[in-house]
Amino acid sequence: MITVNRALKSDRLMRATAGLSAREFNQLVQSFSQELQKEGWIRYEIGVKRGDRERKPGGGRTGNLRSFTEKLFFILFYFKCYPTFDVLGLLFNLDRSNACRNVQKLTPILEKVLDKKMALPKRKISTLEELFELFPNVKDLFIDGTERPIQRPKDREKQKKNYSGEKKAHTRKNIVITDKNRRIGYLSPPEAGKKHDYGMFKELFPPPGELFPKRITLWLDLGFTGVEKDYPEATVRMPRKKPKGKELTDEEKAQNKVISGFRVLVEHAIGGAKRFRITSDKFRNKKDEFNDVAMLISCGLWNYHLKCG
Repeated sequence: MITVNRALKSDRLMRATAGLSAREFNQLVQSFSQELQKEGWIRYEIGVKRGDRERKPGGGRTGNLRSFTEKLFFILFYFKCYPTFDVLGLLFNLDRSNACRNVQKLTPILEKVLDKKMALPKRKISTLEELFELFPNVKDLFIDGTERPIQRPKDREKQKKNYSGEKKAHTRKNIVITDKNRRIGYLSPPEAGKKHDYGMFKELFPPPGELFPKRITLWLDLGFTGVEKDYPEATVRMPRKKPKGKELTDEEKAQNKVISGFRVLVEHAIGGAKRFRITSDKFRNKKDEFNDVAMLISCGLWNYHLKCG
């Protein structure tokens, strides 16, 4: 059975099993325990009003996840290592169904804690004021699409819809916006893998729009070709595409290298969220909405690490 006390003695073990350092984990435990206790009392009061609850929170048999520390470690371990419920139950001395129930119970608590820590990315930006509230004093924004593999759907139409020609696999896709500090400030709702990055971007931020003023430089890759034409008021930096049947000049190649070297910050941010294997391994959970929650929380944990690390 895994013991959190042993992992807490080594930052290397904590990063490998929970995705956070021991110090970051200990800071998160305090807020997690408060939120879990608060949630327990809310459920108790609802149960009393329904007339089907008498025992107060904390009463009854103690489960195998005895402390708030163990519970936080359990849910972080699930996101970081993404084992099956059979394996998760074996490692924490739980039945597979109990392991599943604990994941369902603790995931919303973790999401609420990260939200209160202001670590979760926003899901919608409608105005320039909201943009600057999210990215204060920003001069550069880095935008990219990211795909996560899913199991092949049984339905033929869903297969076609979710098949990504780029990844040669069935995927779900998000658009992310980060700053130069690699913080993921915006995460779009997920779309089917067949959808093109730029098509998603235009639906999220319809052109011509005034959300991206001249004083902010948008750093993009060639998946957003056409943005300069559709958003004439925006300042865009992206690599130059090789002309058909021709070659780029040495100067153009050097410029592309500089742009790619700076734009790689968004790749680092996405890679930070995908340290949690629930976002990089093939997604096995059956509930579609949990796919989105998994990506949101993984981005929030990455932002929390940047903030506290």
